[in-house]
Amino acid sequence: MIGCILTGHGTFANGLTDALSMIAGDQDYFIPVPFIEAGAASYPETLASTISDLLDQTDGVLIFCDLLGGTPFNQAMMLSQNYNNVEVVTGTNLPMLLETLSLRLASTTLTDLLQTALESGVAGVSHKTLELPAVVEPALDDDSSFENDGI
Repeated sequence: MIGCILTGHGTFANGLTDALSMIAGDQDYFIPVPFIEAGAASYPETLASTISDLLDQTDGVLIFCDLLGGTPFNQAMMLSQNYNNVEVVTGTNLPMLLETLSLRLASTTLTDLLQTALESGVAGVSHKTLELPAVVEPALDDDSSFENDGI
């Protein structure tokens, strides 16, 4: 099985993990690693040890990041260069996680999951509009007169 790490600025990783768990349940070998200002100095070591721990238990690691060029992405990219079986994807969204993790089986490869993440991430972004029916004013009969109505 492929292990997964979700990382991003602030509470992004924990919040998205909560949403994922609400919809799809808890995920094995899926670990959020938030990048928070208070722990910024220890973030690279935390991310590195999480990757290492997952690699001890899985066949590879797919790291989901929030933002291209941000610290979580940059650190993940630098650390991934130390391994043959660690990939990084950025622009993570909930549809991407749901689709990718639903296909994560013992036989699924890292390359398969990476491709699914890229395709489902793009497919999860769309623009929709709500077409409301026109409001029809009630017609008043010619016989209706309010002149005699009242107190």
